[in-house]
Amino acid sequence: MSSTPETDVLVLGGAGVDTIVYVPELPLPLADSHLIRPGIQTRAGQTGDFVALGLSALGLRTHHLDVLGDDPEGDLVRALHRDRGIPLTAVPLAAGTKRAVNLVGPDGRRLSLYDATRCGESDRLPEDTVTALASASRHVHVSITQPCALALPALRRTGVTLSTDLHDWDGENPYHEAFALAADVVFVSATALDDPERTLRDIAARGRATEVVAMAGADGAYLLADGELTHVPAVAPPAPVVDSNGAGDAFAAGYLFGRLTGEPPRRCALYGTVAGAHACTVPSTRTDAIDRATLLARAAGPTADPATH
Repeated sequence: MSSTPETDVLVLGGAGVDTIVYVPELPLPLADSHLIRPGIQTRAGQTGDFVALGLSALGLRTHHLDVLGDDPEGDLVRALHRDRGIPLTAVPLAAGTKRAVNLVGPDGRRLSLYDATRCGESDRLPEDTVTALASASRHVHVSITQPCALALPALRRTGVTLSTDLHDWDGENPYHEAFALAADVVFVSATALDDPERTLRDIAARGRATEVVAMAGADGAYLLADGELTHVPAVAPPAPVVDSNGAGDAFAAGYLFGRLTGEPPRRCALYGTVAGAHACTVPSTRTDAIDRATLLARAAGPTADPATH
């Protein structure tokens, strides 16, 4: 690994395009048709894009690596990174750019439909590219999108610390497990976990993680660090909640910002809850992330846990 890294965080995977559909309620009532307002919009931004945007907005030097198609969706992703000044290394993908449809209810909940045809078993991120970019970085955040799992051995050989977000893992799916056991910092949604503490401790016991976080939305988060489980209270959103899309990605970006600026895990988790709460106030059709000054001000505010000061 370079003694003077050029990049703070390399984000691996998770580049794509979402079509946002606001629906009257979830589950969507069965009907021949629905009138949709404020309309249907397609924009660049999936999990890796949002993490990269969040990190960059917080002032960290960020580079994004993923597969992209030579198609209009890929052009949207390239334009997003160009407009936000985030370096992007795009490996050509014959099947086309990853895409999804997000159904968003009035309360901000969402249902995502991912196109599973966009990456095949033979697709790869070139190992020399992965190694070169990771070795020039202080940290690597790995999305669970294909073909990132195949890059994990090369990433580990670089010696760079890794993080990953398992999203709504149930604690058993072996695909997610490979990421969970390879990363030094693991994020997971508590949504599908019957016993979050058991899952966090299992990840720490069997893998490399020194910090494991279960994100629980309005209930805050659960942090396992140094063998101690801590509940991190939620932070009140600064505006009405309109959309939960991207909240987990924002949490990860806020947490990693804290970690890379030398903060202890409990403080990092506070940053994550602040960033996640902010994301819930941003409509899916936008790709805005909290900036460093706002994050630090809100983390120091009266709603923050005094134990983290």
